[in-house]
Amino acid sequence: MAAKHGNLSINSENIFPIIKKWLYSDHDIFVRELVSNGCDAITKLKKLEIMGEYTFPDNYKPSVQVIVDSEKKTLKFIDNGIGMTADEVEEYITQIAFSGATEFLEKYKDKTTDDQMIGHFGLGFYSAFMVADEVHIDTLSYKEDAVPVHWTCDGGTEYDIQDGSKDTVGTEITLFLNEESLEFCNEYRMREVLEKYCSFMPVNIYLSKENAEQEYETIDEEDLKEDDVVVEHIHEDAKTEEKENEKGEKEIVEISPARDRVKINKRPVSLSDPQPLWMKHPNECTEEEYKDFYRKVFMDYKEPLFWIHLNMDYPFNLKGILYFPKINTEYDSIEGTIKLYNNQVFIADNIKEVIPEFLLLLKGVIDCPDLPLNVSRSALQNDGFVQKISEYIAKKVADKLTGMCKTDRESYEKYWDDISPFIKYGCIKDTKFADKLHDFILFKDLDNKYLTLKDCIELNKKEETEDQTEDKAEEKKDEEKEPEKTTLFYVTDPVQQSQYINMFKEAGKNAVILSHNIDTAFISHLEQRDQTIQFKRIDADLTEELKGEGAADEETAKALTELFRKNLNKEKLEVKVENLKNESVSAMMMLSEESRRMQDMMKMYNMYGMDPGMFGGQETLVLNANHPLVQYLADNQESEHAAVICEQLYDLAMISHKQLSPEEMTKFVQRSNDILMLLTK
Repeated sequence: MAAKHGNLSINSENIFPIIKKWLYSDHDIFVRELVSNGCDAITKLKKLEIMGEYTFPDNYKPSVQVIVDSEKKTLKFIDNGIGMTADEVEEYITQIAFSGATEFLEKYKDKTTDDQMIGHFGLGFYSAFMVADEVHIDTLSYKEDAVPVHWTCDGGTEYDIQDGSKDTVGTEITLFLNEESLEFCNEYRMREVLEKYCSFMPVNIYLSKENAEQEYETIDEEDLKEDDVVVEHIHEDAKTEEKENEKGEKEIVEISPARDRVKINKRPVSLSDPQPLWMKHPNECTEEEYKDFYRKVFMDYKEPLFWIHLNMDYPFNLKGILYFPKINTEYDSIEGTIKLYNNQVFIADNIKEVIPEFLLLLKGVIDCPDLPLNVSRSALQNDGFVQKISEYIAKKVADKLTGMCKTDRESYEKYWDDISPFIKYGCIKDTKFADKLHDFILFKDLDNKYLTLKDCIELNKKEETEDQTEDKAEEKKDEEKEPEKTTLFYVTDPVQQSQYINMFKEAGKNAVILSHNIDTAFISHLEQRDQTIQFKRIDADLTEELKGEGAADEETAKALTELFRKNLNKEKLEVKVENLKNESVSAMMMLSEESRRMQDMMKMYNMYGMDPGMFGGQETLVLNANHPLVQYLADNQESEHAAVICEQLYDLAMISHKQLSPEEMTKFVQRSNDILMLLTK
């Protein structure tokens, strides 16, 4: 072929600098693009071989070689794929945005296998000019009697093409790096980039250093492979050691047998796993393989709770593995990492559109060849399609959870505390998800037993039935009366609210533990879904079961109210005097459920400084008329100790209700010390 000089086929000379500088947000992405091109070239050759249009040479092993040379400041990408003729180089390389992969697939669409091509836009090759001042291509087509081609371009709009000297089928691309990009001819930096983008590409990828000294390894002769280069045969004699036998006599014992070994050229190790776990059928994968993959990809050595293997062909192609990680403490990051792949090519680990918001704690990989990527393959397009993928993932997670609850309830309960905040959030955000999980939401009761919502309602009704008098039972039969709501009691802090819990248990009542921030919103969500239930914290009101017989004297109640308001300097303090069954309880603090939820909402929106009273509710101090201290105050309102007792009873009630402020706690401790000192006098 005669030497030829020509111009790159583009519409404007201004477009090439734009492509070089701004096509990709990350400059290291050129490695992904050039390795992907090599993988595509090999995929094409495999397709031709399957169709009988090409025969592989003996011992053909598809691979992409990456060679760094820090002295010459070059970087080479060598594949043993389909190669190109001079005409094809002009067609695929010199026409910017002409995709050879697209043309190839169109040509063989009725004959090719299901193997996917990586390239689509015909722009990946030009990412080389982001880091290179000059690029050379040496290529030899698979076609019979093909002539090797040498192509060069210095980053402008002109190129040179002529006969080359390559003698093996495939393509070699040489990048002469610019001064700002010399990091990429460093072996360790290049390994880092290859592992980032190419760890699971469908072809073995090897990294080496130009003119590096040959390395060797020694193996057993029986492990020798056909293509190993033997440097030396080594015979190792048996190893013996002098030991004492059972009789106390010394004898020579063989501790390792004689063996024949060979010194060979060190075998290259592929940086890519062409058959990643997510590409296999779930039935082919073991539990240990799933755990090993998790450790390898996410560098997380805490075992995941469980995982979901995605394997879908219709209406879109999607494969992947999603892991529920174990979050040990509240300080652990709760945002996971979803690595997005397209035909085993890494795209990004920060694209959140494909994962429902409530599942962002997950770690995993998703491979979807149908993803509508933009031209730089760094962002998603077509929100409708991406939304379908997100809905599919939510459905698969729901199916996994409901299936586990039905078939492996023990494991489901074991994982529940870890995953429940995210499942509850999902129910609030996604109606379909909520519909699927409604009967599989668990609640832990005061005995640490897990119950479904249906279980809680049935147990509550059972308790109510046992407590009802005949008169109440008759009232409930009255058809004109609206059915009462089922009240489900809950606890937010089992330690702080232990006094109420003990009273509840003594009364034969149960409650569930709802201690996470999401629970306030979640129970409101459940109440909206089912108008027949309502949730109340156990200190929201006094149930009849906690009250004793008879009512407190009105005059006494009025006198105690005035006494506490005066000594606490709280003129609007709500005070109730009740005869409680538990005589050891002196005072309790109550806050209506409505007011508490409003306060919780205020906290969520950082509105701590606002007065809860402005929302129509405040705490109510309940005094137990059966307790000696309350009786003492009722009989000795002018006592010198009345103020101290009022303050102490109020703080004791408040401690079981919520945390005291630092100032309040300081006063409480000092007052407690003063009271103890009185005992020593």
